[in-house]
Amino acid sequence: MVEVKVREGERLEDALRRFKKEVEHEGILKLAREKMYYKSPSVIKKEKMAQIKRRLELRKKRQMLEK
Repeated sequence: MVEVKVREGERLEDALRRFKKEVEHEGILKLAREKMYYKSPSVIKKEKMAQIKRRLELRKKRQMLEK
């Protein structure tokens, strides 16, 4: 759970900005969006495989650029 305490003399806007950064860093909103709708296990598996494929293609491109 993200918790941000307002420091003495700190503006509320600054504390809110720190809170938003912490929430983003923890990945809470991303997780909430993913869990909003049901995904069947086969869809999850397909998305995971596509992500792996993209990552491998990027690595291959980077290696080709280094040579």
